[in-house]
Amino acid sequence: MTDTTLLEIPGYKAGTWVLDPSHSEVTFTVRHMMISKVRGVFGVKSATIVAPENPLEASATGSVDVASVDTKDEGRDAHLRSADFFDAENFPTLDFVSTGVRAKGGDFLVDGDLTIRGITNPVTFEVEFGGFGTDPWGNYKAGGTAKTVINREDFGLVWNAALETGGVLVGKDVTITLDVQAALQA
Repeated sequence: MTDTTLLEIPGYKAGTWVLDPSHSEVTFTVRHMMISKVRGVFGVKSATIVAPENPLEASATGSVDVASVDTKDEGRDAHLRSADFFDAENFPTLDFVSTGVRAKGGDFLVDGDLTIRGITNPVTFEVEFGGFGTDPWGNYKAGGTAKTVINREDFGLVWNAALETGGVLVGKDVTITLDVQAALQA
């Protein structure tokens, strides 16, 4: 259920906002060997936010390019693109479609459906709103950071390897972070 209370957000403008890919990224973090974390980044294909007068009625969609995965290790990246993980040949994108927005203190929760490998599950992103500003070329921008944690196995990403010392090579929980900047369309 979407809370329809009208919020006053300084600088907020209704309209369609489109992702600025040169100032945005989608990253992930997952445990490796149970002792450290591996970080990676995806290239963003597209993202759009439709912002009506009431920010709590906003909607968002986004898509990232699976083949763009980059963990700073070419062998690992090729394995992530393979059928063992993302199966980029058959599922070339990761997609998100929002289903609702809720206020939480000074921040927001964005509920939605995340699709990975053709499997869709509900997720909630905790959004830290960064603010608004006009760039030197007159474009009105908004920025923020959104985070969620998923269990990768819920999306069919079940490959793993047992370690001699106990435990497994790849953790189940994956933190997804969106650092985004979007421009209001004229």
